[in-house]
Amino acid sequence: MTTPVHIVGPQFSNFVRSVQLCCEEKGIPYSLGAEIEGRPMALHSSEHYALHPFGKVPILLHGDRRLIETPSICRYLDAAFEGPALQPEATWQRAQVDQWTGMLALYVDQALVRRYLLEFVFPKGEGGAVREDAVAAVQPEVVRLLGLLEQQLAQGDYLVGDDFTIADAIAAPMLDYLAGMPSAKDFLAETPRLMAYIERLRARPAAARVLVAPDLGRTA
Repeated sequence: MTTPVHIVGPQFSNFVRSVQLCCEEKGIPYSLGAEIEGRPMALHSSEHYALHPFGKVPILLHGDRRLIETPSICRYLDAAFEGPALQPEATWQRAQVDQWTGMLALYVDQALVRRYLLEFVFPKGEGGAVREDAVAAVQPEVVRLLGLLEQQLAQGDYLVGDDFTIADAIAAPMLDYLAGMPSAKDFLAETPRLMAYIERLRARPAAARVLVAPDLGRTA
């Protein structure tokens, strides 16, 4: 199918940006926004739940096809469209990409985005204050995960070797947001390979069109 795809979801979502990156890397024409066929779609509305049973984003629409869950969307885009491959041909290396994609979309996103970044963006403390106890509670896990990424990057320029893959598309938006947080400066100073990796991701032409001026007041 050569029909352009539509990515349902707000552009500030880190997972929406991951799907965007895959489209940009492969040269896939796409549209983007929380709308269906030009009609606004309210998040968590009945129309939203009709497209995604858990009321999440992104949702990929491709002709009469609908697909949810970012890793599945990215793998579909890579397989269904021409353009640079975002997954290795070799079985073992492809399994490594799948492994990192799964870990990033679940464990890393939960700690870095849901529990850490969003506590600063949408603080839940009294009077709208950041809950310092919540931040302190998740910091050890943030540091541990950044250390895992630092260790993995000793093996190549990207998470699985020297080529950009779906795993990097998942990692890039959340790490880009994290690097924009003053509170994360000390963490990242301890992971020089990770910092170089973030700058390498940001320097890619696709990222320059997607990771635009991170607005941490709107992240999700």
